[in-house]
Amino acid sequence: MLSKKAQYAFHALTYLMEKKEEGPILIAQISKEKNISLKFLEQILLEMRKGGILGSKKGKGGGYYLIKEPNEIPLAKVIRLIDGPIALLPCVSLNYYERCENCDEANCGLNAVMSEVRDANLRILENKTLADIAQRP
Repeated sequence: MLSKKAQYAFHALTYLMEKKEEGPILIAQISKEKNISLKFLEQILLEMRKGGILGSKKGKGGGYYLIKEPNEIPLAKVIRLIDGPIALLPCVSLNYYERCENCDEANCGLNAVMSEVRDANLRILENKTLADIAQRP
């Protein structure tokens, strides 16, 4: 399930995309327009800046801005930055792999099915971008 934090991240990113021509946008403006707690939004935007999705500028005329085009920001990247693994089990995660306790992965039916689920999700999330979100009503 997509966390509330990830949902807010997508709301903030789409807002920044819509306001791209205005230059850097103050965090307080995003918070007010998208009804997101300022402190919570600060954490989210900082994580996305560290993850290479956003840039920030201090001082007069400062704020946050997209450093990539919306069609270059896969949904999977945002989800991984904010929520971590996309896989439903740690033993099938590509980026956050952990062996499950008392499990023989080679003979585990759950592992096999969850690998298929992961692959199906990734086919969509790696190919859909921030631009795709904005094109939907």
